[in-house]
Amino acid sequence: MPVISAPYAFNEGELFVDLETICGCPLYLKCEGFNFAGSIKLKAANEMVETAEREGVLTPDSVLVESSSGNLGVALSMIAASKGYRFLCVTDSRCNLSTRLLMEALGSEVHVVADQDSNGGFLGMRIDYVRSLCASDERYVWLSQYTNAGNWRAHYRTTAPEIAEKFPELDVLFVGAGTTGTLMGCARYFRQWHRPVRIVAVDSVGSVAFGGEPGRRMIPGLGMSMRPPLLDESYVDEVIRVEEADTIRMCHRMARRGFLFGGSTGTVVSGASDWLAAEDARRRLTAVAIAPDLGERYLDTVYQTNWLQDLYGDHIFDAEEQLRTVADLETGGRADAPPVEEVGGTPRKPKSASRAPGRRRRP
Repeated sequence: MPVISAPYAFNEGELFVDLETICGCPLYLKCEGFNFAGSIKLKAANEMVETAEREGVLTPDSVLVESSSGNLGVALSMIAASKGYRFLCVTDSRCNLSTRLLMEALGSEVHVVADQDSNGGFLGMRIDYVRSLCASDERYVWLSQYTNAGNWRAHYRTTAPEIAEKFPELDVLFVGAGTTGTLMGCARYFRQWHRPVRIVAVDSVGSVAFGGEPGRRMIPGLGMSMRPPLLDESYVDEVIRVEEADTIRMCHRMARRGFLFGGSTGTVVSGASDWLAAEDARRRLTAVAIAPDLGERYLDTVYQTNWLQDLYGDHIFDAEEQLRTVADLETGGRADAPPVEEVGGTPRKPKSASRAPGRRRRP
């Protein structure tokens, strides 16, 4: 058991969950939420802060400032508290209340932006506010996760090698797309690997990271209202987009089996399971998806009935999902379990655990 003196010194990177009995297809989920920041963003935050310190950008009088929908803000709050820096997180109304309270508990200031930008998102307004702060006082230091190479470099050095060590025969990797730091770091690493690995980016419907029309997005952590400056699409083999309703259904399906994950994970797993359902009809692949965090911070959103009904209506869990609930309860979710004989007095057969992809696929 390790003994540490700084909270950022511990990060469990070798835990994977086999999701085949839940998703109905072979898929391993890399869990990145087991550290004191609770998410994969600890890696990028640590890399960016240490680089800024080495380059002399950060001094004892500096005030760290960053735009974040939540997880990076928590990671920087933790690091700043440990190292003695002040930190101001600029976020927006989609940030979970528990996340904001956590940052404040760690001694950080939180500024919530209420106005939306021209794409219907908050990112542009958050960035404008950060820039105005930096222009007003030279003590403010903006690490800029959107443009900082340390964001992707952290995953090139850690996340991708951790996957490669456990799965030397990896065929396909599913990565959620936000700032695209995780995506670009892993894609660059596997481009140089000993065998070809298909890199599939998973985005939210309504995000414009890879083009397309902007739309409403209520679940933080995935998607962008602008093209990510770090993104180089030449490293990405395919992009799939997931509706938020499918994200929520997948989160609840995993929770019914005891795995409580965040919204980003629900999006990635939903997209990956649809993709694999089609591909595995022809061949069995070794597939890994990355889970950025756990689900405790989403209890008042993704897992809160009133929030779900207000935003997505009373029928967010459709008849197919209700049938899966009964099937899970009666069979324990086993992929090889016999059909459910009766639901509501009517003989029924359970539908497949995977939906047809119906996503735009890149050439």
